[in-house]
Amino acid sequence: MSKVGIFGAGWVGLVTGACFAELGHDVVIRDVVPEKIEGLRRGSVPFHEQDIPALLERNASRLTYTLDVNDVAGCQFLFVCVDTPPTYSGDADLSRVWTVIDELPELDGTPILVMKSTVPVGTGEKVRAGLDQRGLDHVGYASNPEFLAEGRAVQDFMNPDRIVVGAFDPDDADAVAGLYSAIDAPFVRSDVNSAEMIKLAANAFLMTRISFINEIANVCEATGADVVKVAEGIGLDKRLGPHFLRAGIGYGGSCFPKDSLALKQLASNSGYHFQLLSAVIEVNELQKRRVIGKLKRHLGPLRGKTVALLGLAFKANTDDMREAPSIVLASRLLAEGAEVRAWDPVADGSKLPKGVDVVGSVADAVRGADAAVIVTEWDELKGLATEEIRASMANPLIVDGRNLLDPEETRRAGFAYDGIGRPTSPGDVLPQAPEPQRVQEV
Repeated sequence: MSKVGIFGAGWVGLVTGACFAELGHDVVIRDVVPEKIEGLRRGSVPFHEQDIPALLERNASRLTYTLDVNDVAGCQFLFVCVDTPPTYSGDADLSRVWTVIDELPELDGTPILVMKSTVPVGTGEKVRAGLDQRGLDHVGYASNPEFLAEGRAVQDFMNPDRIVVGAFDPDDADAVAGLYSAIDAPFVRSDVNSAEMIKLAANAFLMTRISFINEIANVCEATGADVVKVAEGIGLDKRLGPHFLRAGIGYGGSCFPKDSLALKQLASNSGYHFQLLSAVIEVNELQKRRVIGKLKRHLGPLRGKTVALLGLAFKANTDDMREAPSIVLASRLLAEGAEVRAWDPVADGSKLPKGVDVVGSVADAVRGADAAVIVTEWDELKGLATEEIRASMANPLIVDGRNLLDPEETRRAGFAYDGIGRPTSPGDVLPQAPEPQRVQEV
């Protein structure tokens, strides 16, 4: 078994370290935030990811957490797992990557620096040159992008669709592949540039599928078709498959928005206008705002109305609110003059705009509300359409942003229902109170 160093105790770094420890490797996780390292030493995980707490506890003897970069000096593999957030221009901010390179200690033997962070194509060549300039030409380099989904990261690591390794030296690729020898999965060996592009291209294609089915959903609403049935029919085509064909209010999270901008900017910097990806991004941004139109269709002007946002994280089984649709919805509702209540079982709502009332239960969120909007597909919301919930609402309206509920069952329970790309019923539009008449001054 090998000794693995991890730079970055964030989501990717901690998942990677915990899973390598589970495979039997000794792992040193280094971060620059004292509170994070102290918390990990106490057994506190800084984010919500199922299976990670149990994995860290089970492999505690093989895991070391440190602030001292010299503690990774004896590791055979040095994994870079730091954030690469977007800059104002859309380019990936590689400052944390370069900080890792600059802070590398004296390294003996032939260790390998492995890039897990998502970086623009060409980064590996620049890092290779940077290592050589530092006199670290004996340090190998490989690109080993991650393909982990939040909420099921451990399963994705242990049972991946593929493991991609790109390296300048075939021996380095073989060594990195050896870390995964206990995992039965296809290996894709490539040059470094291709490995970097595989990550960006995979995410871009998934985003394209999401925006495509959302466009189809919008056409379904205009024509009376049901996007759920349309997606079922499309997904049974063996050439297409069912994945990422679930209509909703758009994607969010730490990867898709950032990676789409990075790839678009990479293409632009190379002299190519990526028209399709530009459209994918635009569709996603507009999709989040369509919920406001649905609410206005049912309720009229939203000033003074109370709207409950149910689910804040960008997807279920995570507390991640980065680029979450809930932030856009809350901001737009407040701008329309609505009162906004919000609930999520794990996300704390700290990233919501000021003025949102974050409550501790679904019942508190919907009490007296004029509408409830399902923003995140939490299992707890599958039983939302009850007599108790209906009686507690000022208007029994559910806007189902994830098509989580059965429309007919919800209507039979006494609710007006509006999903994404699903046919509406005449009874779904609530009667509107007359607008107050203006008194003409004489």
